[in-house]
Amino acid sequence: MRSRALQVRARSIVPLLHNCALILLYMTAVASFSGTVVSQSISDEVHVVPKVKAGAAPQNISDPSFTTHSKPFKVNVDLVLVPVAVTDPMNRLVTGLDKENFEVYDNKQLQTVQHFSSVDAPVSIGLIFDSSGSMVSKIERARQAITEFLNTANPQDEFFLITFNDTPTEASDFTSSIEHIQNKLVYTLPQKRTALLDAVYLGISKMANAKYAKKALLIISDGGDNHSRYTEHEVISLVKEADVLIYAVGIYDSSYPTEEERLGPSLLNEISQLTGGRSFTSIIPKISSGPLPRLQRNCAINMYWAIGRDSRRTMENGTRSRWN
Repeated sequence: MRSRALQVRARSIVPLLHNCALILLYMTAVASFSGTVVSQSISDEVHVVPKVKAGAAPQNISDPSFTTHSKPFKVNVDLVLVPVAVTDPMNRLVTGLDKENFEVYDNKQLQTVQHFSSVDAPVSIGLIFDSSGSMVSKIERARQAITEFLNTANPQDEFFLITFNDTPTEASDFTSSIEHIQNKLVYTLPQKRTALLDAVYLGISKMANAKYAKKALLIISDGGDNHSRYTEHEVISLVKEADVLIYAVGIYDSSYPTEEERLGPSLLNEISQLTGGRSFTSIIPKISSGPLPRLQRNCAINMYWAIGRDSRRTMENGTRSRWN
């Protein structure tokens, strides 16, 4: 009886074990299939390598300009031009020279000058205009001087305008329009005190935005300073380091009513000479041809000479050219 009961119990457990085995087999198959799909997906995304034909040469992906088969362009230059500027012992530009005033040596041999001409190169120019109260009797002459200067300038020159009394003001950014500068000067009224040194400092700083390599400041003032934040020593130190020529036109009364105006000529002269520029004087009411056109002719802000000689002799000898 007991044996029969055990047999019946065993028969009832077998179907249960069979079902558990089927479940385990199903779960194992699903897990195996999922792992295969994930593995294939990752493999497809990361390891994509294009097929390369056996024996194929690698592609050249360099710039086409380096693979051109055109021949290099060569040309012989028979005339060599060199720009020349001449200064005196005070580092001031010398003008009025002719072809006969120059000698050109190549490897210590005197050469024949084949070409000689003056060149009017464009310049970046800052106009520093005094509009302080001490300019009341001189303001019209100062405006006239600026107009004379602009009318003799190179059409490609660029200008900016700084006016100053108590403080310097940038009245105009760089422009090639003479009319724009003149219109700004019309509304400039003389008043208040004089911050000349501050205006020069601002002008030198503004030259950082200049278009041309050659730069110059042109100061129109009576030279007196009584309201600058920067000292004369600070401005002189800046001027020495800056690659900017400074020219000054001092416009004075026949007498000097204040101490600042009496010291004005020496201040303008010192600042300008430190840079290789020059200062000029105009006394009111004595008016001759005007200092500013004379400034253009004598100091040659724009001018230099182009000197040329024949280079074929040096090329035939195969020697390196050394000019003197």
